[in-house]
Amino acid sequence: MTNNPAEPAWEFQHSVDCNTPQQFAWRYWTNVANWNEPRATVQLNGPFDAGSELTTTLPGQTLRSVIREVIEDREAVIDMQLPNATLSIHWKFEKLSEDRTRITQQFVLSGPEAAALVSQASVLEKTAPEGMQKLVAAIERSLMTE
Repeated sequence: MTNNPAEPAWEFQHSVDCNTPQQFAWRYWTNVANWNEPRATVQLNGPFDAGSELTTTLPGQTLRSVIREVIEDREAVIDMQLPNATLSIHWKFEKLSEDRTRITQQFVLSGPEAAALVSQASVLEKTAPEGMQKLVAAIERSLMTE
């Protein structure tokens, strides 16, 4: 944790390997309908491209995000605006071979009030790896049915 507002208050990164081609993994992930789960629904306003907005609806809570950057088939950065802070989520899809992709998710919490949100954000250190394993399993299942 830091007191310098220019530096992130918290960061976390996790990677998983997926037994699918990079472009297939990217196409699956950028189809926001694949993000929906029993507790949350996600809606994309526009194409999966920089400037488009995402709305995540959870029980009793609605979160808004903006896709800040997209490098087709490889990377995307999504910024979730929090009270006086931003949670940036950087996704990378790295080609390991023709049929293997490394997917990396990096979280960066920053902003004037970010330090007050570190304990909440740090829950992602447990939930993000589990979520990424589910994502990889879903992508791999989807490839088998194609």
